[in-house]
Amino acid sequence: MQSKLKMENTEGQTRVPLKEVISDCVKRWFDDALKEAKAGDIGMQVLVGQMYYSGYGIARDVQKGRAWISRASRSRSSVWKVSDKHPGYNASDSDSEEELKDDAK
Repeated sequence: MQSKLKMENTEGQTRVPLKEVISDCVKRWFDDALKEAKAGDIGMQVLVGQMYYSGYGIARDVQKGRAWISRASRSRSSVWKVSDKHPGYNASDSDSEEELKDDAK
């Protein structure tokens, strides 16, 4: 299957604008995450929620983002701490357990 992203430069070589390559990668990342989220992976449910919430790889849809976060929170209540973070962020990436407990108070 050939990609629609190709274009030719003056030497006749095929080139793809970096912006389009990145956009395609992010879209495929969303599609892969959604597949895993639908299969029940809680981490991927959080990621899909973050991606919808921020419009990363998919059109921004806060309502769908919250729905995916809610779905994940049925198994792990701490997911709301990362719901508005950039996709790929986990509370454990930069927050200590003590800071998380302070936030919950």
